[in-house]
Amino acid sequence: MSGTPGPAAGEPLMPGFAPRRRADAASPLRQRSFRLLLIGRTAVSLSDGLMPVALSLAVLQLTDSATTLAAVLSCAVGSRLVLLPLAGVLVDRIDLRLAGLAADLVRSAVQALVGVQLLSHAPNLTVVAVAELFAGAASAVSLCSMSPLVAGVVADSAARQRANSLMGVGRSATLILGPLLAGLLVVTVGAGWVFLIDAVAFAGGAATFTAITVGRPEPSHRSLRADLVSGWRQVSSRDWLWSSLVAHAAVNFADMVLVTLGPLVALHHHNGRAVWTATVQAGGIGLLLGSLLAGRYRPRRPILVGNLVLSACAVPQLMFAQWLPAPLLVAGYGIAWAAMGFLNPVWDSTVQAAVPPGELAKVTSYEWLASLAAQPLALAFAPLAAAAWGAGTAMAATAVLVAVACAGTAVVPGVRRLRMVDGTVLEHGAPHRSAEPAGQPR
Repeated sequence: MSGTPGPAAGEPLMPGFAPRRRADAASPLRQRSFRLLLIGRTAVSLSDGLMPVALSLAVLQLTDSATTLAAVLSCAVGSRLVLLPLAGVLVDRIDLRLAGLAADLVRSAVQALVGVQLLSHAPNLTVVAVAELFAGAASAVSLCSMSPLVAGVVADSAARQRANSLMGVGRSATLILGPLLAGLLVVTVGAGWVFLIDAVAFAGGAATFTAITVGRPEPSHRSLRADLVSGWRQVSSRDWLWSSLVAHAAVNFADMVLVTLGPLVALHHHNGRAVWTATVQAGGIGLLLGSLLAGRYRPRRPILVGNLVLSACAVPQLMFAQWLPAPLLVAGYGIAWAAMGFLNPVWDSTVQAAVPPGELAKVTSYEWLASLAAQPLALAFAPLAAAAWGAGTAMAATAVLVAVACAGTAVVPGVRRLRMVDGTVLEHGAPHRSAEPAGQPR
């Protein structure tokens, strides 16, 4: 790979993500490239946590218009959704480091531009909206490159679940700190300075890509259409993969319904602001705990166990639907996000082991597309369902949807048969059947 420094001691070899020393399998933190990737992506995650709060507060302070805010936010969300499949093809065709570097540099420039606009005497919200279009496009590239980056840096597949767990710990910590820090900074220094701080953080994230070594398979030379079709075939040919994506989309749909209607329930039946704030914070803590658990527990049937655990996301929907006491609402949301925190590293590790490296970014793009596309559908569904049936009934319906979608994957043959043994995916389950009891922690 042109321009890539040679591997340092203990770094992964380049082509094919070949496995290396078993000592490194136990601790991906021993690898310098992974440590830099973890630091850089955690800093970027913190920036991602700061931006929505800062942007929302800034636009509302300038316009006092929810419509204007929705229009600005939809620029980033819309461009990210539309470009995800193309971003997956792009990432699989070029140097992974270059993809990550370019995405962070674009976002750094965009946040600097937005910060300067917000600090000016007459901010131009059209410029801010256009800038968010570019931010959304860069975010699509970043999302598609994350899983291939972990797979390329941590060459031993047996170590990847712990690596993915550590990445999840970093993300969940920023979810806890980001909104709190954003609110504090907006009040003390102003939203414009928050975006300038974000710009520096993204630049720092970009800098880490200049110092890491990333394994990379041979790039594709097929047409754009052929690459898109190839990525889709990787998904559609695996019943455990596409059926799980349906379940994960259902969870994202239900969570967005809860985020929309939950505050209304908290406001009408409890001390609204305090209860909802505690609920959101419990979600961040739950995500952290689930990510930590995934670093220590490696189920032999990862997709089956992960999806069954994910069915716990129905719990807060039911609790809010029944207007249960506030401590139960907070605990229920924490349980749901702990389930998500556990699933994410388990899922990422399985997909990284099952999908050829040259197809991983394309598959990742379809994963994100399925999950993120469910959110605007939920935003449209929630107010209509609440008006027609009531908020409680709407959330009870989404609870049933989550439980059926997640637990229902257990009837899919590929979900039951897929096993993970020492970082190797056995999609038909026959070999190594007696090597270790199912679900045995390691």
